[in-house]
Amino acid sequence: MAQTSDTLGKLKASGVVTMGVREASGVLSYSTGVGQYIGYQIDICRRIIANIETAIGRKLETKFQLVTSQNRIPLVANGTVDLECGSTTNNLARQASVAFVNTTFVEPVRMLVKVNSGINSIADLNGKTVVTTTGGTTVQLLRKNKKAENIQFTDVFGKDHADSFLLLENGRADAFAMDNSLIAGLRARSKSPEAYKIVGESMSTEPIAIVIAKGDPAFKKIADDTVVQMSRSGEMTKLYEKWFMQPTPPANVVIGLPMSDEMKTLIANPNDKPVEEYQKP
Repeated sequence: MAQTSDTLGKLKASGVVTMGVREASGVLSYSTGVGQYIGYQIDICRRIIANIETAIGRKLETKFQLVTSQNRIPLVANGTVDLECGSTTNNLARQASVAFVNTTFVEPVRMLVKVNSGINSIADLNGKTVVTTTGGTTVQLLRKNKKAENIQFTDVFGKDHADSFLLLENGRADAFAMDNSLIAGLRARSKSPEAYKIVGESMSTEPIAIVIAKGDPAFKKIADDTVVQMSRSGEMTKLYEKWFMQPTPPANVVIGLPMSDEMKTLIANPNDKPVEEYQKP
């Protein structure tokens, strides 16, 4: 029997919407203090919630639920979280449990290293230790990369993105492989941003999307339409500029990631394609 959900009915009855948020997912979703979360994805989720309120005819209280790479999919699947507004890649495996809104962000997967590490590409990883975050897909991407075929490296895993960066910072890892925006954000907010650089070939183009319950076409339509509206009105471009090219709270650091050609194409043609579509030759 197909899995079905009635999120709109649940929200109308309860008056509460639960947003899944991340502690340190670059400027996509992060904490500025106890119980306070902001970011590019959170701004988009707030626009979706405003359109949900119009559709159901009532105001909603927004509650934050901190999620991790390991529990984000289960918490959406079991109904604890209504919208996961973090840094989750849309892929076919996850689509077995949850659904994805139209993609809001696309980016390459690369590596963050110390400037003096001697690492500039995947070929330089032989004998090195590579950290990524538990529950992510980056190590699989790295091992599948043709340039890693004869490279022997050790995997270590951080419990979250901040922990992964700490392993790089304290020398327990030589490279941190992750989505470009996440490592750029962690570098910008570190104690010594100038001590780190982003290097290496792109291992994949990751479509990052908001996660919702599976089998809920009415809820997905409102969310998808919101992304389309924001893309066509120019709001998505302004939001990108706000979070990636201007000073961001709390320390007013600038991430400095100009919009990629892939991101411009996405805004011109909103879609919910999984990562496997991007990996086709």
